[in-house]
Amino acid sequence: MSGDSRKNATVNTTDDGNGGALRVAVTGAAGNIGYALLWRIASGDCFGKNQPLILQLLEIPQGMQRLSGVIMELKDSAFPLIHDIVGTDDPNIAFKGADAIFLVGSRPRTKDMDRADLVAANGPIFVGQGKAIDAVASRDVRVITVGNPCNTNALIANANSPGIPSRQFTAMTRLDQNRAVGQIADYLGVPASKIDDVFIWGNHANTMYPDPRFAKVDGNMVTEVIDSDWLTSKFLDTVSTRGKAIIVARGASSAASAASAAIDHMHDWWQGSDGRIVSMALPSEGWYGVPEGLVFSFPCRCEGGEIEVVEGLPIDSFAQSKIDENVTELLKEREAVKELLENS
Repeated sequence: MSGDSRKNATVNTTDDGNGGALRVAVTGAAGNIGYALLWRIASGDCFGKNQPLILQLLEIPQGMQRLSGVIMELKDSAFPLIHDIVGTDDPNIAFKGADAIFLVGSRPRTKDMDRADLVAANGPIFVGQGKAIDAVASRDVRVITVGNPCNTNALIANANSPGIPSRQFTAMTRLDQNRAVGQIADYLGVPASKIDDVFIWGNHANTMYPDPRFAKVDGNMVTEVIDSDWLTSKFLDTVSTRGKAIIVARGASSAASAASAAIDHMHDWWQGSDGRIVSMALPSEGWYGVPEGLVFSFPCRCEGGEIEVVEGLPIDSFAQSKIDENVTELLKEREAVKELLENS
């Protein structure tokens, strides 16, 4: 168990002669998100301040020189939690015995690509990685997919890992949640830590629905202190287009905020969400009428290393329309990659 003081820190791993060190794999490790992610992992922000780690870092062959520089910097940081670092372009090495995997690496979307092109370009990457996870990772591995389109990439990896339970494959919508929290906190002029239970339905795309109906600020319902017109218009528009706004402003896509969201996602999965509702996309088991197997973001709580979807929340007509819109989009994406889902 991690030495972190939060309750519910109970993901168990086997001591394989590495002093109880967790094996944590990160793909695209020399990219901008991977670079921002690794220092947070190594400092203990994700798995606990007393949890030893072995980092297993994957890059494409042409990225190996850059990865060697990242590894030099990690070693120069002299993190006490890091017991070993492996750098490779072979997923069978990177995922061997892995307890946690961050699937970050994917082909970025260029200005001349639509979403269908992105799905087609990245799908085969996650076939190979899914097969490698199935072959060599721990049977208890926890996988978060960050590389876009992350919902469908998680679906592909899951389908190609029939030996790993589907509940252990997730996609990241925590960035959308964090953006929503930030907007509400800014509007109210309070720290983000005062905002609880904002969550995301659906796809990590501009159709996703940041649901404010159950959100609280200092224990008060957000819907009682913020004008409904703002919550159903500017709030939704700002959150759904935030990624594009960042690209326009800084000339590059979100990196540090994406890495921070990935840490939040895995931290809560690993150590518990302390009763808070958080956003995670995982293969549906029919919750809220979402077709089984579709990787869809739901309101969740985490405890004991497990994700539980919060069931029974009331769905009004607007929320239902947004859920339906996301189901339609994700079904189209699934259809586009159906030949890659050979084990589904």
